[in-house]
Amino acid sequence: MNLKKYLVRALHRLQKGPGYTYKELLVWYCDNTNTHGPKRIIKEGPKKKLMWFFLTLLFASLVFWQWGILINTYLSYNVTSSLSIGFKTMKFPAVTVCNANPFKYSEVKHLLKELDRLIEAALERILQPTAGNGSENVSPPLDLELWNQIPLVLIDEHDKDNPIILDIFETNQTAGGNETAMGNETKKKYKLAVKLCSPQGSENCTYWNFTSAAQAVTEWYILQSTSILSKVPLQERIRMGYQAEDMILACLYGAEPCNYKNFTQIYHPDHGNCYIFNWGMDEEALNSSNPGAEFGLKLILDISQQDYIPYLSSAAGARLMLHQQKSFPFLKDQGIYAMAGTETSIGVVVDELERMGYPYSDCTLNGSDVPVKNLYSQYNTSYSIQACLRSCFQNHMAEICGCGHYLFPLPEGVNYCNNEDNPSWAYCYSSLRSSIKQRQICIDSCKETCNDTQYKMTISMADWPSEASEDWIFHILSYERDMSTNVTLDRNGIIKLNIYFQEYNYRTISESAATTIVWLLSSLGGQFGFWMGGSVLCLIEFGEIIIDSLWITVINVISWCKGLKQRRAQARYPDAPPTVSELVEAHTNLGFQHEATGALPRDEVLPPEPGTPPPNYDSLRVQPLAVLGPDSDAE
Repeated sequence: MNLKKYLVRALHRLQKGPGYTYKELLVWYCDNTNTHGPKRIIKEGPKKKLMWFFLTLLFASLVFWQWGILINTYLSYNVTSSLSIGFKTMKFPAVTVCNANPFKYSEVKHLLKELDRLIEAALERILQPTAGNGSENVSPPLDLELWNQIPLVLIDEHDKDNPIILDIFETNQTAGGNETAMGNETKKKYKLAVKLCSPQGSENCTYWNFTSAAQAVTEWYILQSTSILSKVPLQERIRMGYQAEDMILACLYGAEPCNYKNFTQIYHPDHGNCYIFNWGMDEEALNSSNPGAEFGLKLILDISQQDYIPYLSSAAGARLMLHQQKSFPFLKDQGIYAMAGTETSIGVVVDELERMGYPYSDCTLNGSDVPVKNLYSQYNTSYSIQACLRSCFQNHMAEICGCGHYLFPLPEGVNYCNNEDNPSWAYCYSSLRSSIKQRQICIDSCKETCNDTQYKMTISMADWPSEASEDWIFHILSYERDMSTNVTLDRNGIIKLNIYFQEYNYRTISESAATTIVWLLSSLGGQFGFWMGGSVLCLIEFGEIIIDSLWITVINVISWCKGLKQRRAQARYPDAPPTVSELVEAHTNLGFQHEATGALPRDEVLPPEPGTPPPNYDSLRVQPLAVLGPDSDAE
């Protein structure tokens, strides 16, 4: 069967009506569709037909416009947050306690001796800026090589176009022709800054300005001490810090006694030796049996304030943080201070955060899909965005500066920065830390965790011990620690902590999809029904017309191809093919031509010579009548 006829008949069977052309198909659709409007276009008069055409076109445009808004809203994947309150027995949080001072001054004094002498001499020049103040005649002489690596300078801020920069230890410096450059008037004009130079030398330097000399001295001392301490082995640094048996004097969890052996020790670069209670690394996490101070953790700590490093730690107290089990404590960001000579009570309320993952939010379950290598995985801790941001910064510093900062874990094959091996590390570190581009790269690379637990704290404090009880309390604590009858503790070094759940009601803040596929379908149907009076069946009818239109297009393409083939054949053979009579006449004329040339007729051919095979006359016979078909007689 001809393909075109087959397709036409198939279209007719599917359609059950007219529509072999586009116009017929469109008229048939408007007459049979359940959508309001198209029927009126073909049945009304000319004026109403035009009105209904424009109304139908307008409302169809509104439907598609509303559909676009709804689909775009759905694809934005917005979320809504809901708050629910529950009641259950909860795991007690991990509690990390550290000393605000990372090392005992008595243990690190030999390492920081030259640094202390430099800062003392510098402070003497700043506070007593008179000629011949005696700082130049100190014995032994100052190690100015250490000073010149990262010097403190004075900068005149009045003339910003021509600033005057003075090194504190330059003896013949002048400002405005006055040799006593750092007189009382100068103190008002100049401010302290840290000078940081690149490997190119003094031609490319930056100045880290401060509004207070106290801030400048502290930051300068931290940079210099970082360089010195980075060369000290880890075990030696741990030895120089505060030991658990000296720091944790008493411990009580609920009604059960505990001691320093129930704490896990880690080394924290900011605070030295830190101790974690209920970390959950080796044992199951502890549950809290009841809310209230009587069922929480009670600690008495000795921070030994008299052994603080004077220029490194300006704050005194204990640094503590509550966090989840098996997570690394970032005390510098999330920790709080407990003041010496006080009893600090911390009431805890738990907030559980549950975020939806992709595509609703860019969060991660365990950090496996984060492109930043987690340097804190060496502690076997869980992923956190703080760990990711610090790892990102340290990786960039190792790549750009050629060494790692002392405060963060090291990538493999990288050493800590110091002034001897990396003279310009402070300049590189300062530039990288202040780079907005670098911060944005790390922010874009790191992700929040999808599930998180936060501990909201209510803090209250009171003096402890009271004046009436401090005598016997200090006697007992001194005896238990040193086995001495002499009082070795005082109010400046003692801290009492009470950490407990305020209530067992926990809050869960969870995210849910603001738009779902059900919402999308109902909204699309509502708009279609309101503006056009249609339904899903109307859409199916429209889809049917599209299929029929495609079918008609296929039929037209086949007809066009067939016509094109015929036109090409006519162009190749412009003359008409010969008829049967013309072929018979040509055959007759061919026989007469043989007689005229002397060729023997077929019945008068001489017999062949002996031994010669007979000729094949059939191959020489002309058969012009073979075109008549199998039912015709060629003879």
